[in-house]
Amino acid sequence: MTSTQPRTERDPSGLPGSWVETAEGIADIEPGRYNMKIPTDRYVSPEIHEREREAVWEKVWQVVGRESDLPVAGDWKVFTLFDQSYIVVRGKDDRIRGFVNACRHRGNPLCTGRGNSRRFLCQYHLWSYDLDGTLRGILHEKALDPIDKSENSLLEVSVDVCAGFVFLNPDPDAEPLADYLGPEVLEMLAPYRLDEMITVMDVREALDCNWKVVVDAFSEGYHISGIHPELLRAITIESEASRYRLLDRHSVACSPFEVANVDKYGPQEQVDGIHELPETFPSLMRVLPRFDELVDAYRVEGKPLTFPEGVTARTILQKAAREVLTESGLDVSGLTDAQMSDNHGWVLFPNFFMTVRAGEATVILAQPDPGGDPNRCVWQIISLMWLPDEMKDALRAEPIEVKEPGEFKYFLALQQDYEQMPRQQRGLRNKRLDHMMLVSEEVVVAHFHSVLDRYLAASSRS
Repeated sequence: MTSTQPRTERDPSGLPGSWVETAEGIADIEPGRYNMKIPTDRYVSPEIHEREREAVWEKVWQVVGRESDLPVAGDWKVFTLFDQSYIVVRGKDDRIRGFVNACRHRGNPLCTGRGNSRRFLCQYHLWSYDLDGTLRGILHEKALDPIDKSENSLLEVSVDVCAGFVFLNPDPDAEPLADYLGPEVLEMLAPYRLDEMITVMDVREALDCNWKVVVDAFSEGYHISGIHPELLRAITIESEASRYRLLDRHSVACSPFEVANVDKYGPQEQVDGIHELPETFPSLMRVLPRFDELVDAYRVEGKPLTFPEGVTARTILQKAAREVLTESGLDVSGLTDAQMSDNHGWVLFPNFFMTVRAGEATVILAQPDPGGDPNRCVWQIISLMWLPDEMKDALRAEPIEVKEPGEFKYFLALQQDYEQMPRQQRGLRNKRLDHMMLVSEEVVVAHFHSVLDRYLAASSRS
């Protein structure tokens, strides 16, 4: 039997999530560390868009999907980057590989979309390739001059998997993915067991804004009061409480999750506030029954609800989440109590944003426009959830490609961002506006642009 006595927050020492306890706040980040004046031409200039292609997109590791997109041998999907096309495939040996999507004979594309095949067959002259890229069959081979098949197999590109995500790097001289992400990222992400989560939403849609507008928007909470005012009725947003870990290329930030105006409320009002949260965070529904059981342990008939020192609605919610997830089969022993409730916002350079807490995550990917228009991009929303085996098939989502703007309705907060970002892009196109002026609460945005600056500068020197 599980105890109904909620613990106060665990001592997180030694757990990867304990970085929050000693991390920098806004007041610790000295003025001048990052450039807060961001030139607007990087959002609208075709020339800079092309420089980014050469300096960034052709050089870095980028997420192309989930490992679960390719569950069985022979499953493949095409990933397009500008006018470059790649095949990502699970081989007969269960390894995921990537290849240039072009027949070595005359360059004809081998695949479109996604599918499953025993071999890749070029429809032009019927050359065929094994799933490991080896050239296998040549039409009329015996009647032709000898062709060295080992020299004419598919051109391989670097592909690797981390946390259930499939990464691809077009650069033939790519560093290992583990080195690109760095040991801190790998250590901090591991306890979430993202590789065990399933996709419950997967939507791609073209947007009328630069890809960096998307990355910027999800890298800060400064816009919540203006774009998501309804969130302020449910949760407290305090920039002074936010904590940051700004790494060489990547970053993670955390704002503690708390019921709005909790300092003004007694225990019953705190509990009522938790019950309002599913309108904003639907996944909390599965935790609320256990939360109510734990709260009831403190009720005394005829008396107002009171909690002992160190116990709040927040700590009870954390205990409820830990118990529900543990009882359903997820190992959360590597996560702190705070990670049961607090979202951590990750930016993996260049285009990956993820908000994650125990048992769930939402990922936003922003790809440059395939046609090279700096005023357009493609975003992809991937929602992940840890579920017991008996629930996975019922909730697993198939990918959706949105063809017409507005035909897919996102949940409220995402819909608000979806509508806001093209508005910002229209403003950025004004020729006299030569820079944006960031504020301290947007330090993650500034950090991201400092990394982009380094890549662009390195390209200029080479």
